[in-house]
This record gives sequence, structure tokens and C-alpha cells, in this order.
Amino acid sequence: MTSFLDHTINGLVVGNIYALLAVGLALIFGVSRLINFAHGSVYVVGAYVGLIAVAHLKLPLPLTILAVVVGTGALGILIERVGLRPLAHSVRIAPLLATIGISFVIDQLIQLTFSPDPQALPSLVPDWRFTVGGVTVGALDLVIAGIGVTSAALLYGFLTFTRLGWAVRATAQDRDAARQMGVDVDAVNRAVFAIASALGGLSGLLVGMYYNYISPAMSFQATLKGIVAEVVGGVGNVPGAVVGSLLLGLTESYGIALLGTTYRNLFAFVLLVLILVLKPNGLFASNRQLPPEPMTGTFVAPSRPLKLPASALAGLTVAAFALPLVVTTPYVLQTLSNAWLYAMLGLSLTLVAGTVGQVSLGHAALLAIGGYVSALLAVDLGLPVMLAILAAGLATGAIGTVLVSPAFRLRGHYVSIATLAIGEIVGLVILNWESVTRGPIGVSGIPPIEIAGIPLYSAAATYWFTLAVMVVLALLQAKLLASHLGRTLRAIREDDVAARSHGIALSRYKAIAFGFGGFAAGISGAITAHLYSYINHETFNAQISILALTIVILGGMGNVLGAIVGSVALIGLPELFRITAEYRILIYGIALLLLVRFRPQGLLGTV
Repeated sequence: MTSFLDHTINGLVVGNIYALLAVGLALIFGVSRLINFAHGSVYVVGAYVGLIAVAHLKLPLPLTILAVVVGTGALGILIERVGLRPLAHSVRIAPLLATIGISFVIDQLIQLTFSPDPQALPSLVPDWRFTVGGVTVGALDLVIAGIGVTSAALLYGFLTFTRLGWAVRATAQDRDAARQMGVDVDAVNRAVFAIASALGGLSGLLVGMYYNYISPAMSFQATLKGIVAEVVGGVGNVPGAVVGSLLLGLTESYGIALLGTTYRNLFAFVLLVLILVLKPNGLFASNRQLPPEPMTGTFVAPSRPLKLPASALAGLTVAAFALPLVVTTPYVLQTLSNAWLYAMLGLSLTLVAGTVGQVSLGHAALLAIGGYVSALLAVDLGLPVMLAILAAGLATGAIGTVLVSPAFRLRGHYVSIATLAIGEIVGLVILNWESVTRGPIGVSGIPPIEIAGIPLYSAAATYWFTLAVMVVLALLQAKLLASHLGRTLRAIREDDVAARSHGIALSRYKAIAFGFGGFAAGISGAITAHLYSYINHETFNAQISILALTIVILGGMGNVLGAIVGSVALIGLPELFRITAEYRILIYGIALLLLVRFRPQGLLGTV
């Protein structure tokens, strides 16, 4: 019984920290209808501002909290003013993509400034422990609870009793009506981002003190936890975000008690998927609340795609195959081979996101499925490598479609959130299913790629093989997009309501797109596994999903050639110019921001 109460107290403490994150996300969504993927980066900034205040300036806790609140609040204003306000009249997906780019930039700047290594954030609270009714409570637990309750009370007072708070509530209820009544919507956005970012930064400080650990890599998981808590309570619902955070904290704490720490995040994402499937508006949404609006017709910027003559495409293909005859440097050929593998992933995502309009943020999971299926078939069953790769592509198409099928009936931002959660679940299942996947140890001794019994060891042979597979997949996808099926998929993207009214079975065609896209991604993951000869649950991380989306946007949504050009530009060029390797993620983030702002249709245009 005592252990149960201890886990309850721990869950409530962690839930209080999550609440600061989730409330900020709920406020931003309420006034901007935006899932802010940069919120976790602000959380990390708060932790590092706290580190400077505590370790270098030797400030007491009240002044440290003040420094974190002011610093991250100012960062929130900067994000809103510079990164998001110029996109106010852009396509609806643009601000979401911009927050992803902003997150890349902030995380990389933190890493370059403080190093990627974890650091200890000392607690400014005495390490006192109290035993009350058999339950152990620490002084820091009480401080976190007090900060959580005080923040909630101040926020309630602000929203209820101040003129600016009334303006925030009016804007959240009806933005256009509030503007017509004279509300300065820009000032409201500025205030909300400042408050939300201050709460997020305070959460980062408390987490650092609670675990005595901070790292630039914390941001992505923090964003995910905040989104989970917000969706559970109801997107944009501030009280719901608080309750959802406490529920998430308790779920994680009890899950750890039952199965161990490696299952902690798995419980969170399973809870998220269940809520999205059973009650997508959240636990505290009204039964009369309208479902989220689709992003149909506003997903990609209209443009005239650049079309190259067939002779020019044939010439470029021949030149690509002839490159190893001229350039014999192994590093260059290996880099371009990697670019062809990412091009296969880009082809998969440009079909799903660019053609059907399903914004998948968990596409790296398809790489993981393909890599593990092929590796296990070759290592455990002794299947020939080429047959294992083909089987991996087919299995990934089937498994990926089944996993993502709950998201087929979702709309708007919920599709992105669901695919992100499913991608994380796949990685956590791989980590914990030790009897099959070897768990954290991974799969080693994966045989190399071979054709007719001849292993492909040389850089040139690997280059030709990956290029040939990529070209075949690109030709198949181009054929599909030019068919009646391709036109049907684009109709779903443009207006799924109109498509349904014309008798198009949306789920069936989305499944076809995910199946074909999963096949391409699975082939890419399988080839990668055989080239690396070793993979584990971290080989295909969530950052690859964001990179794939950046590749697709750079080339042009739905554009087959654009996916190839985007992969060469983002994967090949930074690697070839070794001086930029350290700043690669920063380059990706800046590229995404510039594309969303000035060229949302991509280099080659959308199709």
C-alpha cells in the first residue's frame, strides 16, 4: 500500500510539471489553432537558463525562477513575432512546419553553445524528506506542487479578471469576431506566447532540478509529453490540459511500477492513440463540439510544377549512373548512396503527405520496421538478402498501413499527432520486445547486400545498387500518380468532403497510399540495415521523420523528382561540404523556415 501511495505522489508531482507544458500548448492552440512543436525547445532553454542562474550566477531559487520566466517569455514573443506572424495569411500547414523549423534551430544553438553532453542542474531546495501516513514526500515535491498551484491560480486570475485575459478568451472563442470588436489580436498572440513560453521554461527548470539532469535532447520528448497531456484533456482546453497532465503522470508512474522504466513512454503514447481513436476531442470536450476541420485545399501552396522533358530526365539518370566512372572518391559515393536511401523515404512521404494530404510525422517508424524485418529474416532464418529486402518492403507496407489505420478518420493536426505517436510506439516496442528484436542490444552481424552470391562491398557497387532501386521506385510512383488512382488521391487531398460525396472510400484510398509508401520506406530501411550491418531502436529516430518532411517540402509536395532533388540538397550537399557537418541540423531548420516563408511550393513546385 505504501509503495502504491509513493507512486501516486510521484505521478502527481510529474503531472504538475507536465501541466505547465500542456497549459502553454493549450493556450497557444486556443488563440492560434496551432500545435507548437517548438514548445519543447523553449522548455530546454528554461532548463539551461536555470543552469546559468544556479551554477554560474549563484542566484537563489526565487531569482532563478524569475530569470527563467523572463528569459523564456521573451523567447516566446520572439518566436511569435519573427517566426509565426509573417505566416498569418499563409496556407494552414505553414505555421506548424515553421514551429518544427524553429525547434531545429533552437535545439542546435543550445547544443553548439553548451555541448550535446548532459549536465547536472543542482537543486536549490534542501534534500529534506517527510514521512506522512507512511508516504515519503520530499521538499522539492512540495515546491513543485506549490509552483504548479500558484501558476494555475495566477493564470486563472489573469484570464478571469484582467482586460487582456478577457481578450485572450474572446480570441480563443472566435478570432474574427474578436477582431471586429476591436481586440488587438496580435497583442493577444504576443501575450499568449509569452505566458505559454514562460510556463514551458519553468517546467524545464523544475524537471532539471527534479532529475538533476538536463540535455539538449530533452526537447522532443517534452513536446510529445505536453501534446499527449493536452490531447487527453482536450486540445485548447486549459482545465482539461491540467487534468490530462495529472492523468498522464499517474499512468506513467503506475506503468513504471508494473513493468519498469523502459515502458514509461509507451504507456503515454498508447494512451494518446486510444484517446484519438475513441474521443478525439479529448475527455473534457462537449458532446456537441464540432470535429476538427480538415486541412483540405490549404495543405500545399498552388503552383505550376517544373516539368523536365523525358530526354532531360533520361540524360540526368545516365549521368547519375556514370558518376562513379568519373568520381572515384569512396566518401562522395557513400554520401550520395545515403542520399538515394533518403530519396526512397522522401518518395514514400511525398505520396502520403503531398498527394493524399496526410501529414505523417512518424515516417521513420517505417524505416525501422523494414530494417528489422529484413535483418531478422536474414540473420535468424537465413533468408537470401535480396529476398529479405523485398519481404521487408511488403511487410512494412502491410504493417504500416494497419498501424496507421486508426488515423484515417482523423482530421487536421490530429493526423500529425497520431502518426507521431504511432512512430514512437513502434520504436518503444522494438526496444522492449527483447525476445524478437534483442531490445537495446540491437541486431548485429547483418549480412551485406549481395547479388547472385556476390557481396557489394565497394562504394561504387553500393552506389549503383541504391540508385537503381531508387529509380525503379520513382518510376513506379510516377506511373501511379499519372493514373486514375493518382487523380483520386489528389482529390482526397484537395477536399475530402467533396471526394466522399462523389462516392470515394477515403479510408480505402488512404490505405493504398500508405501501403505503397510503406513499401518504399521499408525497402530503404532494409537496405540501410544491410549496409550498416548493425541496427538498434535508435537507428531510425524521430528526427529522421522531420528530416523526411523537410526533404519533401524542399522538393515540392507530391513531386517525385522533387523528393530526389530535396534529398540530394539536404543529405548530400551538407555532407560533401564537411565544414558544415556540425551545423547540419541548424541548416535543416533554417532551410525549413525559409521554405515555409518564401517558397512553400518547393523548388520544383507541388503536383
